[in-house]
Amino acid sequence: MFIIPPYVRFALIALCLIGGIALWASLGVWYGIFFVITGIILFVGYVLLGTVAPAAKAIQVQDFDGAEKLLNLTLKPEWLYSANRAFYYMMKGNISLARKDINGGEAWLRKAEQIDIPTPTEKATLHFQLAQIEYQRKNFTAAKKYLAKAKEANIKIPQIREQIDMMDQALKQSGQVKAAQRMGKQGHGMMARGNKRRRPKNR
Repeated sequence: MFIIPPYVRFALIALCLIGGIALWASLGVWYGIFFVITGIILFVGYVLLGTVAPAAKAIQVQDFDGAEKLLNLTLKPEWLYSANRAFYYMMKGNISLARKDINGGEAWLRKAEQIDIPTPTEKATLHFQLAQIEYQRKNFTAAKKYLAKAKEANIKIPQIREQIDMMDQALKQSGQVKAAQRMGKQGHGMMARGNKRRRPKNR
């Protein structure tokens, strides 16, 4: 897919609008109308799509600083088309998580979760990331809930499938460990009660 770099888009918008209006004023409507309409289309595309696409390319090569700068060029995230708004929040969350800011990353991902993400792959990725956050906090019940949602997408991509399976195994092991710990505590308690001896009565 062809992606117009943000600064190139800004230059084209200015050139088309200013040049089109100048031609319109000097030579007539039909000389400038095409440029004005083109400038308006480019501007509307910028408002609705933002800078999500070029930022995604930066994230693919682990350039998180560059991706953040590109995302900051978005005029109003609230005005983005719903899918792009969700991707915007997800990328902001990924950037925060890459910088070890768990709380910040979670806040952005929660915003993305409130939007109906149309693509199953991105939806599964979002739920998997939330499962990871809950797992790190040892909130295994919530982690299982989000992992179940990631599984529902039935993603066939090997890398994502492998990560989901690994998380599933880790959660099962954590459940076994907790069960063993509970049994161990109960066993120790029973042994402690059994070892108590009555003191002989004073004669």
